[in-house]
Amino acid sequence: MLTTIRALGGATASLALLLATPMAAQTAPPHAPQPRPAATRSLPATEALARDYVATKKAPGIVIAVGGPDWTSIHAAGRTAADANARPVDADTLWRVYSMTKPITGMAAMMLVEDGKLKLDQPIGDFIPAFKNMRVLTDPATSLASRPAARPITVRHLLTHTAGLGYNIVTKGPLLKEYERLGIIPASVNAQAEVAMAKARPTSLEEFANRVAGLPLIADPGTTWSYSIGLDVLGRVIEVASGMPFERFLQTRMFGPLRMTSTWFQVPESAKARLATNYAFAGDTMIPVDPAATSVFLQRPSFPYGGAGLVSSARDYDRFLHMLLNGGTLDGRRVMKPETVALGMSNLLPDGVTFGGVDGGTGGEAGPKMGFGAGGSVYLESLPGRPAKGTYGWGGAAGTIAFVDPARRLRGTVMVNYFPADRWPLRTDLVRALASDLAQPVR
Repeated sequence: MLTTIRALGGATASLALLLATPMAAQTAPPHAPQPRPAATRSLPATEALARDYVATKKAPGIVIAVGGPDWTSIHAAGRTAADANARPVDADTLWRVYSMTKPITGMAAMMLVEDGKLKLDQPIGDFIPAFKNMRVLTDPATSLASRPAARPITVRHLLTHTAGLGYNIVTKGPLLKEYERLGIIPASVNAQAEVAMAKARPTSLEEFANRVAGLPLIADPGTTWSYSIGLDVLGRVIEVASGMPFERFLQTRMFGPLRMTSTWFQVPESAKARLATNYAFAGDTMIPVDPAATSVFLQRPSFPYGGAGLVSSARDYDRFLHMLLNGGTLDGRRVMKPETVALGMSNLLPDGVTFGGVDGGTGGEAGPKMGFGAGGSVYLESLPGRPAKGTYGWGGAAGTIAFVDPARRLRGTVMVNYFPADRWPLRTDLVRALASDLAQPVR
């Protein structure tokens, strides 16, 4: 089961989702929550892509949300499960977004930077004393022997996966065994796996962070990009700095003001019918890994996983991205300053550190020159058939995709739920479909 968790638990990387064609003004369909649509434009290739993924049994259901500053277009096809009588998917279907939780946690931290309660280069030991004297492995392949770290872990390091922390999907050797022994696996797979994992896992963010602090790092902070539990630890920093539980901070400062009414760490009973089933491919056969009716996401998690814990809808996640695209404002409500959003979507990597992408099996890809911002990757150059320079985003281990392209004033969310995330070339397919749609004149 631990092998399954390693394959599924982390999530993902950047998105090859943008287009070489400048965008014209477009209008949201009547159901989209936009107050002043500008013009009408259909996206037939994107609509056809959604239908094709279902017709060719690549996914039981798929929802694609695409938009600009003043328009939203949502395309849905298929059902919440492979069963013929399953509920049709729509903009409010619920999906496991796994590591698409990370940009939400990252931007929550940026809100506290804006408030003056956090500084990017502030040691996290100021908030979690156990992190004041970290150590670094000296022989990671064979032992837990360590030396004092050269510098403290900072908020910037947690945001950008440069803290020297590990992750069960990438860490190896004795440190991985300690992560597993101490339950430092902040992700949910299914109800069966949760029975074992909950016994080992800490029951609060405070205990989780303190256990992490008691283990050596894989590298000195600020020296190496390594996919990590940094955004999960950041959840604890957020609750100490804000003076309220992490999940309450998200609800109070982000989900509530943005009217994200379908984003949770635990799906309530009232919304259970909207949850999609998660599948795993065995060859061409889809096997239900986490059936909706008995999903682990109907249970309360051991603690809120800031790196991989949320369930959300295409409509809700699109509202988060729309706020970022609009510089911190949505429907007349400002939740972040424009300069805060711009900083969070910029390259925040420490000097001398580079990011080259992650394995596609976790939902990511190795792309062109990229940096890293607040919980998501940032494209540092524009290439044909790729996102424009400045595109910020991340994905999820179950195939979900999200991006914001400030240069082309475009945002996008794709919701599916299957493992592995790279079973189909969904990013490439969407790039082509959107390029075709956006090359057509507005009508």
